[in-house]
Amino acid sequence: MKTLLERLNEGETVFTAWSGVPDPLTVEIMAGQAFDAVTLDMQHGGHHEDSVLRSIPAILRAGSHPLVRIPVGRFDMASRALDFGAEGVIAPMVNSVADAKAFAGAMKYPPLGERSWGPTFALPRSAVRNAQEWLLNANTRTIAFAMVETRQALDCLDGILETPGIDGIFVGPSDFSIAWTKGAAIDPTREDMMETLADIGQRTAAAGKVAAIYITNTNMVGRFSQMGFRFQAIASEHRVIAAGSATLIQEARDSLG
Repeated sequence: MKTLLERLNEGETVFTAWSGVPDPLTVEIMAGQAFDAVTLDMQHGGHHEDSVLRSIPAILRAGSHPLVRIPVGRFDMASRALDFGAEGVIAPMVNSVADAKAFAGAMKYPPLGERSWGPTFALPRSAVRNAQEWLLNANTRTIAFAMVETRQALDCLDGILETPGIDGIFVGPSDFSIAWTKGAAIDPTREDMMETLADIGQRTAAAGKVAAIYITNTNMVGRFSQMGFRFQAIASEHRVIAAGSATLIQEARDSLG
């Protein structure tokens, strides 16, 4: 099975489900759908260390890629998520080069970073059985997404992209719209910020990194893909349940004539 980073570097557009319900059974159901990946959200979702530890095996069994969004500033949790078996980590509110360096340091083994050895769960959960092989390839099997969602982050985007160990940029368009309007509005599909989002995607691709984004309207998937965003979060459990329920209820009512 190709790694997530390999798929993205080959130009594939990859879709992830977004899990905020901290229950391995729910994660198992989400992983069993057609998503390429499942992201466990510890920032705004209910996931915590124990639910992340117990949910990752269901994602792996489904042949999907497990990712974790850590809480703000919890770069120690980035290392733990990898040790649990996560393939990628998304760090919110990376607003400076210093933040990017701290995040990358927690994600990568020396000499690239400062990640401590201890893949207690990750190694046996993987197809790799040799610790030396794991060490030599771990830095290229994991993907570190730094979230850009503020004007401060936008101002230092080039520095974040140049940080060794940062593999991609993940745009949080809701927070970005709040910053864009100086706190006046939340609108993740604001037309007046599309040019800037496209610029982020293009600069990220030009740096040889992966551009990612959270999608609130799936009709925008193609447009964001054209901007260079190849890793896209398209559905939370709440959205999947709401959309599925609406479809089934309407089908049932239509059958009544």
